[in-house]
Amino acid sequence: MNLPRPFRGMSLWRRAVVALPLLVLLTLPATAHVLNTDLSKLSRTEILWTYLQLGFTHIIPLGFDHILFIISLYILEPRLKPVLMQATAFTVAHSITLGLAMYGLVQPPSAIIEPIIALSILFVALENIITDRLNPWRVAIVFGFGLVHGMGFASALTELGLPKKDYFGSLISFNVGVELGQVSVILLCWALVGRWAADKSWYKRRVVIPVSVVIGLVAAYWTVERVFFV
Repeated sequence: MNLPRPFRGMSLWRRAVVALPLLVLLTLPATAHVLNTDLSKLSRTEILWTYLQLGFTHIIPLGFDHILFIISLYILEPRLKPVLMQATAFTVAHSITLGLAMYGLVQPPSAIIEPIIALSILFVALENIITDRLNPWRVAIVFGFGLVHGMGFASALTELGLPKKDYFGSLISFNVGVELGQVSVILLCWALVGRWAADKSWYKRRVVIPVSVVIGLVAAYWTVERVFFV
């Protein structure tokens, strides 16, 4: 078994203990976006660059929930084509609702959206544990969850606001930044796990299930917190 050196010789339970600091970290409250720049003094290019950065940081490092969702999508079938199919469905969906929300065509209440986002993570994590392969209907499910996640992106962007002199361009830049953040998560997962472990006979047992259990516990915690304590 060619596990990374820190994990060699460790039992499943000991690896779970090693993962506990991650569990604790991810249950901490996320830091809010802060825009300390006077946009009126920036050029159009500088504004677009600012919102691209804001979109990226909404995923890395601030978007713990979105990071876990992307990881959950990736680990079940960590090959390029299945991941691209799911990522494309997710991207199209959240782009639709992000745009609709920012133009005021839909007004999703965060008290409903945030628990559903947590439930979407829990759902995918449980599916990873239960199923042995990527089912065709998962793309449709990911699309539906992408619609919800797009409303979550809109909540963050609403707090920041968009400059009147380049409203549409800033919206696109933020969305591109989000995509770059998501692609970065996928590439990191591939480099750490998919590249060397995807074809191993023990991949499901030693990677998918333990990781999905940890993600599921975090998502369950978030669901309870967002329903009853926010």
